[in-house]
Amino acid sequence: MTHRSRPSRFVAGVFARLALALALTALAAGLAGAADRAQVERQFHAWLTGTVWPDARTQGVSAETFRAAGEALTLDWSLPGLVPPGSGARVPEEQHQAEFRAPGRYFSESQFAPLERIARARMGQWSKTLAAVERRYGVPGGIVVAIWGRESAFGNAKLAYNALRVVATRAFMDTRPEVYYPELIAGLVMLERGHVRLASMASSWGGAMGQPQFLPSKFLDYAVDFDGDGRRDIWQSVPDTLASIANYLKAHGWQAGRPWGVEVTVPKGDYCVLEGPHQGRSLADWRKYGVSPAGGGAFPKAMDRGELFLLMPGGRLGPAFLVTRNFYVLKDYNESDVYALFVGHLADRMRGGGAIRGRWSTRGGFSRGDVRAMQERLVADGHDVGGVDGLIGFRTRIAVGQWQRAHGRPATCFPDADLVREIARSR
Repeated sequence: MTHRSRPSRFVAGVFARLALALALTALAAGLAGAADRAQVERQFHAWLTGTVWPDARTQGVSAETFRAAGEALTLDWSLPGLVPPGSGARVPEEQHQAEFRAPGRYFSESQFAPLERIARARMGQWSKTLAAVERRYGVPGGIVVAIWGRESAFGNAKLAYNALRVVATRAFMDTRPEVYYPELIAGLVMLERGHVRLASMASSWGGAMGQPQFLPSKFLDYAVDFDGDGRRDIWQSVPDTLASIANYLKAHGWQAGRPWGVEVTVPKGDYCVLEGPHQGRSLADWRKYGVSPAGGGAFPKAMDRGELFLLMPGGRLGPAFLVTRNFYVLKDYNESDVYALFVGHLADRMRGGGAIRGRWSTRGGFSRGDVRAMQERLVADGHDVGGVDGLIGFRTRIAVGQWQRAHGRPATCFPDADLVREIARSR
């Protein structure tokens, strides 16, 4: 799944009932042993009629639409990460995030070179459409194409699931039902309004649909008809796809005429603790710190105004960047520093930019559970890690740097496996 789903307002009022229903089904099934599938299926159908249908009806979904959706309102037991009520199962923690492979692997030239060639070809193929999209939404074509490529391989990714079935299954037995329940209601609203046929709701295993990988609520809010055929078709229409991506970014605050950021050189010292969107400074102030464009030259003129923010996704062990607010708009599409950097860098490459100059460390070798234990220790010591989630975001990187500095060590702001465990065990 791409960008995070935010529950719609009405869900706040009904989600307590959903949580209670799930708790009762868990008790009814028993807390130990493997869940009986037939029993879970019965609980699921009772939940559909007792919880989902009343909430869908309040959002304008008709009984006819709800009945017609029935073929998709079935459990998909093949999805990863499910916890059936009463199973007592624990979902293995995902370790595929770039942070656990070391961020540098996300930017390997072996990955970028072929992707850049394809992206350039798509830019040429759809140049007129992209120019029209930029005129309307103010988002450069390179940024739009980079997201398109990252999300669905320019529309070539295989989407083997039905979005409504995915979100129905996950709303009932995912570890985060509060994320998927509003998406289930939004998917039913899509059908009610005639935006798409049920059979055409192709998605990933996370329920993200079509070429821009929109969850149902994002489709309702941001998908647009740009080819003028009267339909918002993010599955087959490239113009609709490109414009929908741009519309999403504009709605989240994209500032036309400003870059996402540039790679910089940062002087030696503990500057990595100055990272993050809460520590913005003017370009003049960053120059006073000795921050300069990587490779020499001048900063882009468009970076003279507004706040700029230091980004060091690998801490001192990787390249550094000064970014604008547009970088954080890219993070609204997918809440990941390396995702947003990937998109910005690929867009730059399409305009003739070169490879990232700074070298990435190959540090890694720790699990999400290891990072969570480290974060718990840092929080206990009074550090702000931005949430104990097992992910090395910018606040966790800052906290690592502060811990290192407090213990008389140079601040790298990015740990290896030994440091993760050392901090977790420290007192």
